[in-house]
Amino acid sequence: MSMLVANGATMMCSFGMAPSTLVVPPASRVLSGTPAANIGDCIPNTNIMPFGMCSSMANPTVAAATSAAAGVLTPQPCVPVIAGTWVPGSPTVLIGGKPALNQTCKCMCAYAGVIQIMNPGQTKTMVP
Repeated sequence: MSMLVANGATMMCSFGMAPSTLVVPPASRVLSGTPAANIGDCIPNTNIMPFGMCSSMANPTVAAATSAAAGVLTPQPCVPVIAGTWVPGSPTVLIGGKPALNQTCKCMCAYAGVIQIMNPGQTKTMVP
């Protein structure tokens, strides 16, 4: 069992330089006082905010800036491009009709970053 992820959870991307906060809409998903997340809460700039600067060479802006700097890695502002939903989700708990998001779930950025939950945003509710 792991913790259910809620609004305000802290996330980190493997190519990001700063943590970000998960934003979960409150529409009929409130458990223990804060909105609970599901695997569909992965919309860039709505649910998943930028992670400061991006250092992935798969990101075209980072690649261009690095090329212009004679090969010296030049991070650029993060603009998350999410490739799919959070996986795997909680198989037996549904929130808003989709599997609940637990602390062990991960999400991929199209620029090769792996986004993971660092702090679930609540400490009372556990899900499988």
